[in-house]
Amino acid sequence: MTSLAHPRSSAGRVFEHRLMQYRRTFRSSIFTSFLSPVMFLTAMGLGLGAFVSPESSAALGGVPYLVFLAPGLLAATAMQSASFEATFPIMGGLVWSKTFHAMYATPISPRDIALGNMAWMIARLTLICSIFTLVIILFGAAQSPLIVLAIPAAVLTGMAFATPISAFSATQKTPSKFAAIFRFGITPLFLFSGTFFPISSLPVVLQGLAWLTPLFHGVALTRGLSLGTLFDDPVAALIHVTYLTVLAVVGGWFMIRNISRTLVRG
Repeated sequence: MTSLAHPRSSAGRVFEHRLMQYRRTFRSSIFTSFLSPVMFLTAMGLGLGAFVSPESSAALGGVPYLVFLAPGLLAATAMQSASFEATFPIMGGLVWSKTFHAMYATPISPRDIALGNMAWMIARLTLICSIFTLVIILFGAAQSPLIVLAIPAAVLTGMAFATPISAFSATQKTPSKFAAIFRFGITPLFLFSGTFFPISSLPVVLQGLAWLTPLFHGVALTRGLSLGTLFDDPVAALIHVTYLTVLAVVGGWFMIRNISRTLVRG
């Protein structure tokens, strides 16, 4: 049996396929993945931030608005990028191009296909988050060398969205429900999970809802690392990491199961 049948090698082949696809299309993603978040950081952090009064810094933890905003945008960007990778490319490989069916006709198993796609998502998020973190540092918006750990924290945040959404995408025949995911899920989370202002500014009921969202935990991690305050409350830090990890792992299990069912069903 060839090395292609080895699980790691097979998942690696799937990853290689996604990488080759990206090499042909990366130019179209430069704006949405890299330039758009940087422009948003510039407009909101430097532009709007100039109008935030010094008295308001107490509500922001005593830091300028740009310093408060930047790590939140890092986590939010990971969420948005991961959500896109988990929708159209997954359904496209199963429904439109049937690429995953072609892979399944080889020694590559459905599990390998799912794992290869997960590996690609992690690599893609790592690239995006690394560049965004570099921009944060160049903007002078990082107050701690722990900002480098915000990269894996943001990647974990993205995967907490990517795997459950991929599991859902693997069950769809048309993209009609994806708009609802972004309109009623991703966009409200982007606005109300602590990215732009502390959730303590929200009514008590909405604060509780925000605590249940993955993005809130991701923002808390990236902001705490950027400010160097994360380990002031190690229990809270552990809760954030555990919450996101459980979502990513459970979502990954469902992703493997649903892709397998779709491929076996044909």
